[in-house]
Amino acid sequence: MPVNRTIRLWSTAALFASALALGGCSTQIADMPGLGLPADAPERPKEAGGYLPVHDLPPDRNEEAMKPAELAKIQAELTAARDRQATAANPAKPAKK
Repeated sequence: MPVNRTIRLWSTAALFASALALGGCSTQIADMPGLGLPADAPERPKEAGGYLPVHDLPPDRNEEAMKPAELAKIQAELTAARDRQATAANPAKPAKK
């Protein structure tokens, strides 16, 4: 095994081992008191929060999100922009003589 490859293998193994060692300490470090927290920071809750309310839907709107005339205008503008881009991307080929 060449020396360069051996050094690279040991370096990678050391890096991986140190990453695992530091990863194991992350939970203890996160719970340390006063580690860079401002004085007016609220305390952490003792228990983790419950599940998010995924079935709670927002109330229905009183008015439409967009009026039909406004929607038609925007669709026409988008269609015109698409057509302009299509003609700009594919210029007309000159006629052969």
